[in-house]
Amino acid sequence: MKAIILSAGQGRRLLPLTAETPKCLIPFAGRPLVEWQVRALAEAGVTDIVVVTGFEAGKVEAALEAIRLPGVTVRATHNPFFELADNLASCWIARHEMKGPFLILNGDTLIEPEIARRVLADPATAPITVTIDRKAEYDTDDMKVRTEGDRLLAIGKTLPNDLVTGESIGFLRFTEEGCRAFVSEIERLMRSEEGLKRWYLSAIDGIARYHSNVGVRSIEGLEWSELDFPADLDRGVAMTEGWVKRGL
Repeated sequence: MKAIILSAGQGRRLLPLTAETPKCLIPFAGRPLVEWQVRALAEAGVTDIVVVTGFEAGKVEAALEAIRLPGVTVRATHNPFFELADNLASCWIARHEMKGPFLILNGDTLIEPEIARRVLADPATAPITVTIDRKAEYDTDDMKVRTEGDRLLAIGKTLPNDLVTGESIGFLRFTEEGCRAFVSEIERLMRSEEGLKRWYLSAIDGIARYHSNVGVRSIEGLEWSELDFPADLDRGVAMTEGWVKRGL
């Protein structure tokens, strides 16, 4: 199994912390974020991990070279448009890696290993599976989802609250069929005038709305965090310190 981690961004909402350090290298309990991600994926059986770099790519590549896990290959591919584009462009850059089953993990999503294990342990019941969580209330920055059973109907930050049934955690699974559909959609969107400014999940939204072949997998009760704001960093530190105590 291959995983692609989208880590091209600087993390401007965390300035000045990220003035010279990309978000994916912020340390949590003694390890940079990207290393926590690589280890979580590796513990679930992922053996080929591709990190899409952008801001301060050399520093990220050096950090990846320092990660030594038996049987696991960790490598980088560079997005030279990271300052001009959103993460749809990172997926377009990495589309040559999307040949067969694979995973996508957002570069600012911290997950405990059990999340990856559960996602991969389940038989793939849909070509594309979006991992979701649920909570009592959702804010404007949440990547909200509308679902019907295990089927995704729509995904986006502007979904009306009365239609929201969960939020994407930024972790997706693709079968070979889902891979073909996703690559086709990102290539179509990148030809549009607004392509550089689109999130890759807008491609998932289009596939869900018009092709009805996107599923969801809830990981309620497991630990994860999106790392966008200073308060998120405090939560990430507390969470990873807990994982260290548990021997993760």
